[in-house]
Amino acid sequence: MKSVLWNLSTVAALFVAPLGMIAMTNTVSAADVSVRPFGKTADGAAVEEFTLKNKAGVIAKIITRGATLTEMHVPDRAGKLADVVLGFEDVAGYESDRNQFFGCTTGRVCNRIAKGKFSLGGKEYALAVNNGPNHLHGGVKRNLDKVIWSASASQTTDGQQVVFSYTSPDGEEGYPGELRVKVTYLLTEKSELRIDYEATTNKATPVNLTNHSYFNLAGAGAPTVLDHELLINADKFTPTEETLIPTGEIAKVEGTPLDFRKSTVIGARIDQVDQTAATGYDHNYVLNGTSGELRLAAKVKEPKSGRVLSVLTTEPGVQLYTGNFLHDQAGKGGKKYPRRSALCLETQHYPNSVNIPSFPSTILEPGKTYRHTCVFGFSAE
Repeated sequence: MKSVLWNLSTVAALFVAPLGMIAMTNTVSAADVSVRPFGKTADGAAVEEFTLKNKAGVIAKIITRGATLTEMHVPDRAGKLADVVLGFEDVAGYESDRNQFFGCTTGRVCNRIAKGKFSLGGKEYALAVNNGPNHLHGGVKRNLDKVIWSASASQTTDGQQVVFSYTSPDGEEGYPGELRVKVTYLLTEKSELRIDYEATTNKATPVNLTNHSYFNLAGAGAPTVLDHELLINADKFTPTEETLIPTGEIAKVEGTPLDFRKSTVIGARIDQVDQTAATGYDHNYVLNGTSGELRLAAKVKEPKSGRVLSVLTTEPGVQLYTGNFLHDQAGKGGKKYPRRSALCLETQHYPNSVNIPSFPSTILEPGKTYRHTCVFGFSAE
């Protein structure tokens, strides 16, 4: 994958732990970033929770299991805070079948790979098939959302941050190469949660990382996200076959229910995709602008509260998912998460890119560095 070159003055502060030190990094907290035990996994591994805050009162909480965003408290137009991401209050919730990748770092390859197979360097690799006939979100046992990451926290000139590090060994979940991954969460004084991804490898391997947070700007546990207004900065999308694998075609959104080029209520046309294979919105959009440059991917507004989420990314695509398979599972505070009560905006390369040469490449080569930035910006109108 082509390495992204940065000209932002703050990038040096974002990557404070050298990749070569990942294996030796212990979890520590900066004086202004609080950390507490979050519990233990079923096999006894300790999980910790970091809390980031800014002067506006915005709070982000992230745990070391899966480098997972568990809480995101942001104000409405009257200044009232609400937690706007779905999640659980304990490790057991994240280890249960109630968890549908809530808030996690997803990979090594997010989204779908057709039939769980790809060829690279003349060799075919077989991955777990865990979504119908396909591979989804990196596997089933040791994908990035299920492992415990090392972490270090600090106060920077731009805000509070936590750097998560994990080394995925060669062959983990069937992927080639040792992959060293670093994910930095930075909460700025502009009420932006910036997520920077960085990875290196010793063998050619596919890499496509994302954050899988489910948002409801009325508050986690609110009954629907269909009343939210959505804009997606994309003229095109990638059509799929019946198992949601892209056909390789790039099609225009114009004249389809996928057209969110103007802010539109999410539920206005969802019935037109309800009886399709996606059973709602579960589509990858081809973002306008230049891949590698930070630009607007999407903007969401919840009219009653006035809360607004702006999503910026350096990636070529974003997956819109409207929580079609949420099933009233109990989450934080015992609140239920009904179908279509949250949406995901997963910034990423296109699904199944490893098998479609015409798509932007997801192959990371030795000596190169994978980089990806996603910014979740919060405001109120």
